[in-house]
Amino acid sequence: MTSRSAGFLLSQFVAGPACCGDRAAGYCPIMARSKQTESIESIINERVTDETEIKEINRILYGGSLGKIDIDHVATRFWHHKLNIEAYKFDCPEEQLRRPRLVRVGIIQNSIRVPTDAPVTRQMQSLHEWIGIILDAAGAANVNIVCMQEAWTMPFAFCTREKVPWCEFAESAQDGPTTNFLKPYAAKYNVVVVSPILERDSIHCDTIWNTAVVIDNHGRYMGKSRKNHIPRVGDFNESTYYMESQIGHPVFDTEFGKIAINICYGRHHPMNWLMYALNGAEIVFNPSATVDTLSETMWPIEARNAAIANSYYTCAINRVGSEQFPNEFTSGDGKSAHKTFGHFYGSSYITAPDGRRTPGLSRTREGLLIAEIDLNLCRQSRDHFGFAMTQRLDMYARKFNDACNENFSPQVITQPSDIQQN
Repeated sequence: MTSRSAGFLLSQFVAGPACCGDRAAGYCPIMARSKQTESIESIINERVTDETEIKEINRILYGGSLGKIDIDHVATRFWHHKLNIEAYKFDCPEEQLRRPRLVRVGIIQNSIRVPTDAPVTRQMQSLHEWIGIILDAAGAANVNIVCMQEAWTMPFAFCTREKVPWCEFAESAQDGPTTNFLKPYAAKYNVVVVSPILERDSIHCDTIWNTAVVIDNHGRYMGKSRKNHIPRVGDFNESTYYMESQIGHPVFDTEFGKIAINICYGRHHPMNWLMYALNGAEIVFNPSATVDTLSETMWPIEARNAAIANSYYTCAINRVGSEQFPNEFTSGDGKSAHKTFGHFYGSSYITAPDGRRTPGLSRTREGLLIAEIDLNLCRQSRDHFGFAMTQRLDMYARKFNDACNENFSPQVITQPSDIQQN
């Protein structure tokens, strides 16, 4: 295998831009956009041909060239869906006392399938059908844990501040239509499914939450995690619909490892990532929905930094395409009203605890990214870098407690006033 195929061959079987299911409606959120760059990798691919240079670029950008998993059988079976599938392998030194703990992780980035003014049931059903196809591909590739993007069953309509019809997408985490739809897939393919949805909490006055449901590999509801940090920036008007989670930082001890879900905006908060590590997470998923004008400069580094700092694997997932809404809305910035949020730039990627990462999926196409990982690398990285040993939780705990006090005084040393300035 050449370093080029290991690190830069982005399209396992893409025959053209992915299109949406409702062609009769003449709508495709991927095609209905201004021209977008495919990815930084595609630019390099077009311009760099020397294998030595490619290997060095891989080293600098990604920490080295990763191996590729042979998924030709999946490519052949699903080629007509025009789905961008990539599959990488992180190597890990063998140990004498522990066997390898190999896990295949899959993350899915997708677009909505029908226009946003279609009936709610039709919008949800179209996404169920499409994700079902991608789950079939993940199952054929022997994926053990799969995670979708934030609020995958609906448009990311929180920019509109409208309650109707978007609140109608909210559903029960435990036995709603989406969870019931996914349970047979989890059992059929022996895969743990992480499903981020808009939750309707009927026990607590029908409150709405931004939630990730975990279904175990036997098709049983295992639990849920909720979004801890809610943005109040740009068109991210999410606090109009739901507030911050009150259930903490749960970690799910599955048959394939201990996993956690840090939903979207929580990736901007280092302490949020840390709490999942303190609870023993080995893989943390970051299902997101974010646009190029706001966060793309941060995207390639935040989940990667979290993996390094906390000695676990991170999986950053972003939706892809543009979504147009029936009514105009404003952004509170003095600019004209508009009907689109912006371009969701995909670029989903996976990072190992030693800082190596996969190339990102496309900025413009739907895709499934697979990585074979060895969970033993978590402890190996912890031993090697010593970040957990040197993190000084006691010191920071005291200072955080002080900072929460009404009478907190910052520790600032000022220059004596009697020193003559030159």
